[in-house]
Amino acid sequence: MPISRRDVLGLSGAAALAAAGGVPPAAAQDAAVAEDWEAVRGLFALSGDKVHMSAMLIASHPAPVRAAIEEHRRALDADPVEYLEANNARLGRAAREAAGRYLGVHPSHVALTDSTTMGVGIVYGGLRLREGDEVLTSSHDYYVTHESLRLAARRTGASLRRIDLYDDIEAVSEDEIVGRIVRAVGPRTRLLALTWVHSSTGLKLPAAAIAAALRDVNAGRDEADQVLFGLDGVHGFGVEDAGFAELGCDFLMAGCHKWLFGPRGTGIVAIGSKGLDAVAPTIPSFTDDGAFAAWIEGRDDGGGGNHGGRMSPGGFKPFEHLWALPAAFELHERIGRGRVAARTHALATALKRALAEVPGVSVRTPRDERLSAGIVSFDVGGRSPADVVAGMRARRIIGSVAPYAVPHVRLTPSIRNSEAEIARAADALREIA
Repeated sequence: MPISRRDVLGLSGAAALAAAGGVPPAAAQDAAVAEDWEAVRGLFALSGDKVHMSAMLIASHPAPVRAAIEEHRRALDADPVEYLEANNARLGRAAREAAGRYLGVHPSHVALTDSTTMGVGIVYGGLRLREGDEVLTSSHDYYVTHESLRLAARRTGASLRRIDLYDDIEAVSEDEIVGRIVRAVGPRTRLLALTWVHSSTGLKLPAAAIAAALRDVNAGRDEADQVLFGLDGVHGFGVEDAGFAELGCDFLMAGCHKWLFGPRGTGIVAIGSKGLDAVAPTIPSFTDDGAFAAWIEGRDDGGGGNHGGRMSPGGFKPFEHLWALPAAFELHERIGRGRVAARTHALATALKRALAEVPGVSVRTPRDERLSAGIVSFDVGGRSPADVVAGMRARRIIGSVAPYAVPHVRLTPSIRNSEAEIARAADALREIA
């Protein structure tokens, strides 16, 4: 069944899917949505006087997500206790099922979190490391990964090592990245912790190739000594058309309130079978009936084996946001994950080309689409990144500064942007540069 402009604009989560008879085939999605990206843009209530190239920071809720949040908010405000008691287990399960469907994993391998940071923290903080084990990461990773690993090493007596994945971002290649990682893995390396798409330069790591190389390393090791692969995936999640198995990692942590345009304050962790055996829950879960029953009955077994429910931190949350999460996954599936990826890449490529023609601008993100996603990082000669961002915002272009020791300016086009906005951003930089 084709998707009309009215279908796209009127999406409201599961009800829209049921009325349409399920997620339509990719060919029908391509035919309708690719002809009308303005309809997709119309789902967002962004102010029209600015160019919002900031999807990597925090999402504007699209119409289906806003509608789902509002539905649950009204019900909670009207009858908070009974609505929570009647729906918490069911709607939480629906969120894990939606994430599992999107990533191609069973819901029992999905944990629900509030953010990428929480996901990284609960995985690396709960990893069963032994004294003398080594944790390997890169010098290019973000504070959250570095700090979580530092704390894990202090807790367990493991050692932490950082390596450079390349010498020159202008000349970086897949072979260079994979080769450096393989050469760095030692006999005591137990975890490789990386970021799929770097928020500093926009470099996208060849995750599948890295995972394949680690499989070769692990083939000659006892299970207890094999290297686990953890991936902060937030800037590929909702951009790239890749599932958990295709990435090949053991842990994938991502917030849902960035490129997926999900409810603010939501995130996921997908955990493979080896990962579930290697990590322990650190925060009590309210969605794991087994753990709660064990406590009630005075048992010390924690409710049995590990799974996504046990890894989902408990506590009272903005439930209307958590329960609206399926609407974000459904929207991406209705538009078509492949179409989302192609559109995001096309806009990022157009932006890189436009910026490269601006005198004084040096693009830091690789031009090769295999090594980049939606983040476009650049510098303007003689100007600090903060000054450039301020100058852009004065011209109603919303970008950001990468918060690293070596900062860059970032613009991050997404499906809510247009070719005209790419040109407008380049024109603004011509005035600044």
